[in-house]
Amino acid sequence: QVQLVESGGGLVQPGGSLRLSCAAAGFALDEYGIGWFRQAPGKEREGVSYTSTHIESTYYADSVKGRFTISRDNAKNMVYLQMNNLKPEATAVYHCYANPWGYDRWGQGTQVTVSS
Repeated sequence: QVQLVESGGGLVQPGGSLRLSCAAAGFALDEYGIGWFRQAPGKEREGVSYTSTHIESTYYADSVKGRFTISRDNAKNMVYLQMNNLKPEATAVYHCYANPWGYDRWGQGTQVTVSS
């Protein structure tokens, strides 16, 4: 079964850190670029970060540059999003995304809440 499963979300105070994980099953992550997206209540989904197959190319939304880092462990079929100095506006459900064999695949999401 082809799927993506996120984990690592939670409640954190402003300025805190979280590390999100995205595990792939049914396909090899190292053959595809992987994206992280987020959707806050009442807002449209937005792209947060993207990595190409071997980290030779990465993208970060302006709102997270310098604070978020995307990485991947192809041997473990995992992609990570390290989020530092979190701000309340980062509160959202975070999803990872891949497009194996041309089919869009989204994980179920992991909730990140930044609040004091």
